[in-house]
Amino acid sequence: MNKTRTANGNKKRQRSAIVLLMTMVLLGVFPLDVLLPSFPALAEHFQNKPSAIAFSISLFAIGISLSQLLIGPLSDIVGRKGLLISGMVVSIAGATGCVFSTEYMWFLIFRMVQAIGCGCFVLSQALVQDMFEGKERDQLRILMITASGIFISISPLLGSVLQQLFDWPGSFFLFIVLALGVLSIAYFLLDNHHVNSHPKEDIFCAYQRVLSNRSFVGYWLIAAIAFACHFSFIVISPLIFMDQLQLSTYEFSLALLLYGAAYIAGGIVARILANRLAPKVQIVLGLALIFCSGLLMLFFSSTFELSTMTVLIPMIVCTTGTTICRPIATSKAMDVFPENAGTAASAGNTLIFILGGLISALINMSTDNPQMTLALAFLLLSTAALVLNSLISRRLELLNVG
Repeated sequence: MNKTRTANGNKKRQRSAIVLLMTMVLLGVFPLDVLLPSFPALAEHFQNKPSAIAFSISLFAIGISLSQLLIGPLSDIVGRKGLLISGMVVSIAGATGCVFSTEYMWFLIFRMVQAIGCGCFVLSQALVQDMFEGKERDQLRILMITASGIFISISPLLGSVLQQLFDWPGSFFLFIVLALGVLSIAYFLLDNHHVNSHPKEDIFCAYQRVLSNRSFVGYWLIAAIAFACHFSFIVISPLIFMDQLQLSTYEFSLALLLYGAAYIAGGIVARILANRLAPKVQIVLGLALIFCSGLLMLFFSSTFELSTMTVLIPMIVCTTGTTICRPIATSKAMDVFPENAGTAASAGNTLIFILGGLISALINMSTDNPQMTLALAFLLLSTAALVLNSLISRRLELLNVG
């Protein structure tokens, strides 16, 4: 009887943990994309240009990157629970300040406050490392990557609905409600223990130690390359669909919704393969699909006129590859330093933000033929990642022999 109660209690705790993690994944992408349809309304409210409102998105990304660099290592020392709850309180305060801002400068300040609080979402990877093991951990990371892609894809459509119903504050109201949910679950679910085996190690030394490991950096680079392919498409998609194909905002949102559906299919394939293939084979297969998507997009761009399907079909193949290789590469990286999960997650996520931002910015500079540029980028990036995976595998084989 006691064993049954314990088992049921553990299952309930795991279900609550999954709800917490999924909500954190949603809130990690929600504040960026959901605000896009509200740019004209924000520009009118603050009597500013839409380009100035776009600056708030860049500022938000910078705030998250800087915040997570500190939050991850601190969580290894003081625990995850307190930092996650504190981050939620700060982000809610920032979102509330944005709603009541009457001047653009105050809006930017409170937007930065919200971003600093959102830096605590980097703890999702550390919590997965703390609370799950083995195949269960890998499966959950696949689910999180799949959910992230879906949330990114549906955010513009959700933003359009919120804009129509509640004007531009609508997205901030929904963020506050979801953040309160995360705060409540974290308060009742999490223990504030930490597992750092180097309690006196300062943050700089912690980063130096994890970043000096070639396998750790290599696996995170593979994950970052897979993310960069997806993120570059998201960044450049308005140029392709709205500027070149002249789709309306609603039609553009539906196109991204179809792209999000591909993440579900990719996630299902990834979950099946995770139980049947070795990690390094999963990585190779995922990167090979990204390479094939580049070839397919190159073929379509040179053979057919630009259309919604000539863009989406290769991206569905790319998405499948991303959902296969990125979760397992992340798991392999996080397994290198399980005792420093916070620091490891912060280092890896910062690398993903930097690489994704740089590559998407370079691709965005090509305004003449973005589809061709995107195809070439997929080919180069997947090739580089395949070479990197081969070097990591060879190095680990030599270490095992030695």
